[in-house]
Amino acid sequence: MGKPTGFIEFPRELPPDRPVEERVHDWHEVHYHAPEENLRVQGARCMDCGIPFCHQGCPLGNIIPDWNDLVYRNLWREAMDRLHATNNFPEFTGRLCPAPCESSCVLGINSDPVTIKQIELEIVERAWREGWVKPEPADKPTGKSVAIVGSGPAGLACAQQLARCGHAVTVFERADRIGGLLRFGIPEFKMEKRFLDRRLEQMAGEGVIFKPGVNVGKDLNARELSAEFDAVVLAGGSTTPGNLPIPGRELKGIYFAMEFLPNGNRRALGEPVEGAISAEGKNVIIIGGGDTGADCLGTVIRQGCKSVQQFEIIPRYPDRRATSNPWPQFLFTLPNRSQPAHEEWDHRDVREFQISTKEFLGDENGHVRALRTVHVESVMKDGRPSFQEVEGSEKIEPAELVLLAMGFTGPEREGMIEQLGVELGPSALNPRFQVVKSDQNRMSSVPGVFVSGDMARGQSLVVWAIAEGRHTAHHVDRYLMGATSLPGPLEFGNATIPFTL
Repeated sequence: MGKPTGFIEFPRELPPDRPVEERVHDWHEVHYHAPEENLRVQGARCMDCGIPFCHQGCPLGNIIPDWNDLVYRNLWREAMDRLHATNNFPEFTGRLCPAPCESSCVLGINSDPVTIKQIELEIVERAWREGWVKPEPADKPTGKSVAIVGSGPAGLACAQQLARCGHAVTVFERADRIGGLLRFGIPEFKMEKRFLDRRLEQMAGEGVIFKPGVNVGKDLNARELSAEFDAVVLAGGSTTPGNLPIPGRELKGIYFAMEFLPNGNRRALGEPVEGAISAEGKNVIIIGGGDTGADCLGTVIRQGCKSVQQFEIIPRYPDRRATSNPWPQFLFTLPNRSQPAHEEWDHRDVREFQISTKEFLGDENGHVRALRTVHVESVMKDGRPSFQEVEGSEKIEPAELVLLAMGFTGPEREGMIEQLGVELGPSALNPRFQVVKSDQNRMSSVPGVFVSGDMARGQSLVVWAIAEGRHTAHHVDRYLMGATSLPGPLEFGNATIPFTL
């Protein structure tokens, strides 16, 4: 713990965000960093809670009270070591994770939780500034080779763990640059790509070979890849987007979020883009909430849209924790489900809840011009929640650009999945079809082919992806060597912790 009475003496305090008027005109990160003394004070708020429920809130099992206390005691190098013991990429989670650990903080039962996420980020940034983060190559090679398909956080975490064991690891990525959604899905204002690049340099120093621009299943036959390597890890993500098959869907100007965001990210980085999608001067409607919808929102604002609205079909989140959402569950409140982008359009939140889109309306050129919407109410039908239209609530909303941010339905089946013949089915936490993995060793139905991240779990959080990558590496190493010293999945008793949001 930090100071025994710190949680009584000191209030929760975060560094301010950059002013809206400034940040919407550039692509730099939104948040300021906190001064060292402020961080030590915040670390002092970590209380002697007896049972640190923040552990069960974190898929990685981060030893949070330890590094809070080390920051309070000004032992930053030791804090970095404790942080990296469970998390390969705290600079990613410190920027992108919604911090389920803070929802589970014991102090949060009747007060404001510890600023765990901010302290995590500042520890690793200090480590990079001081030059403490260096490559950690294995002492000797094992003679075993592993191919990892997909270079998102799951694939990268798995690659780093296995390379440090001495395996020859090659990461294949179909995009022209390494990073998966970290590179092209996450906007620059949420995480500048220089932070990704410096971690990739470390991994290259540890012996990881990166092969971008290789689409396994198209440029390279997946069966041939499996025959060439001693083990293969599928970490290609859950990339099939959720669609909205209503009248007018064929109109031009309607895009999936993951068509728009990579396009926008490349433009923001000054890269040439063929068939650029721009929100400049347009009325924009984003259908769907969550992180992806917020990423679209911040992007269209920076591109100079004429207006923007974000529609969600669910009811508005409450302002305070509801009785149906007790501690230590993840906190579903409006403040906790809001991001900086939600205050960037004229300093107001543009989300509208309980809105269902019935039809896309087009102009004479076949381009979308408006949406026909209706207000809905949440009702129980046959014992399950459903939505019922409110009579007389129909509206016509103008839009020349519509972005569908409605989640993902599973991995792409064409190419790699078909060639390998791996089994697909619903996961324990997601009824949609994913690559089926063994609960014992994360191997797919094909011997020697493992699966990790969203491809097996379904769409989830960056912190879950890193945890999945680490745990898959544990099983791959055991498969190759007969034993492993890599950490495995977190367990309480005999039950693996079922984290999900």
